[in-house]
Amino acid sequence: MIRKPEEFTIDYKEHMRDGDGTVQLTHFIKGPEELNGKGRLFSKITLNPGCSIGYHLHDKDAELFYILKGTAEYNDNGEMRIVHAGDVTICPTGTCHGIANKTDEVVELVAVIVYA
Repeated sequence: MIRKPEEFTIDYKEHMRDGDGTVQLTHFIKGPEELNGKGRLFSKITLNPGCSIGYHLHDKDAELFYILKGTAEYNDNGEMRIVHAGDVTICPTGTCHGIANKTDEVVELVAVIVYA
């Protein structure tokens, strides 16, 4: 199967996980069944300047980010880190994370959530 960009769905989440601003999600899959029930998200996330995804727990799943573009502040289970294009973040089951764009440029990342 091949899915073309015009088939992706775009979603806007205001104050995602109690974060700031509106986050854009470009969904590459139509639902968990396309991940064989082993996950629920495979999307590009766009954080405009000043936008963030609030700090939150992954208690039944894990999330990975691949930073495509820009520089962001990543809260890695309580430790603040700077991430850049090319970096990968891993939030294992039972840990917390959040990400914020505090720059004047757009941050783009690919996010994947897999079940524990």
